[in-house]
Amino acid sequence: MNGDQLREALRDEMLGVAAPPRPSTDGMLRSARRARNRRRVIRACAGSATAVIAVAGVVALATPDGGDRRPPAALPQTAPSPDDSAEPMPTGPDGLPQEDRTARAGTRYHKAVLLLDQLVTVVPAGYTAEKTVSSKTGKETLGTHEANFIGRADGAELWSYTASVDVAKGTWRGRLLTEVHTPGNPLPTEPCGLARAFWGMGGMGGECQPMTVGDATVGVVVRPGADDRFDQWAAYRHPDGMVVFVAQGAYDRQTSASPLPFTARELATLAVDQRLHLG
Repeated sequence: MNGDQLREALRDEMLGVAAPPRPSTDGMLRSARRARNRRRVIRACAGSATAVIAVAGVVALATPDGGDRRPPAALPQTAPSPDDSAEPMPTGPDGLPQEDRTARAGTRYHKAVLLLDQLVTVVPAGYTAEKTVSSKTGKETLGTHEANFIGRADGAELWSYTASVDVAKGTWRGRLLTEVHTPGNPLPTEPCGLARAFWGMGGMGGECQPMTVGDATVGVVVRPGADDRFDQWAAYRHPDGMVVFVAQGAYDRQTSASPLPFTARELATLAVDQRLHLG
């Protein structure tokens, strides 16, 4: 068979074979959409599987025995930032910082106890110190006492000690209170300015008189202003910087069966008394 015969035979064979149908446009679009959808499903399944693995890993690491074993890839947990402005609490007798500003044991606590004991000794004749029910313990106590941390100045701790006792004479009822501030406190130095600083009551009017007791000058509020939690109080700053406040007041001002336990001058003398000066 020569070349011409071969070409002729191939042409006859090709003519005998049916040509494939031309693809329609709609069919091509349907095929493309099916392929795209298959790709999306594959990607979604792969992502879900990865997420499940990641969550399972966190749970498996975080839950056994309560330990914190989160993997490094986990998001950082938000922790409260420390309050740099907060005053650090003093160390208690157990070597740990106090829970709050009130000392409930140790040297500071016992100084407040001593102050109450000293206050009871100055109750004048004719008056009796009465027991009251403590709001904190529910027990009957002869007065109350408290030691409070105020802050720091030049590296030294500043404290206040407060003691209060109810007193009675006949049908008259009232109370005596003393508050002592340790040296270094920022309270005023001028006698009446110091007296007016007591519990902020001096800013509500009233009448203050400076009184001389020996070499000392004591500020005495003889008449309260709008803030009349006490009827009278005296204030004195000792040469070492320790401040002593002494206050007296009636519970029922309508009852005039008895005068206040101390005159204004006696109150000034009491503010200077070494029994209330906590060294």
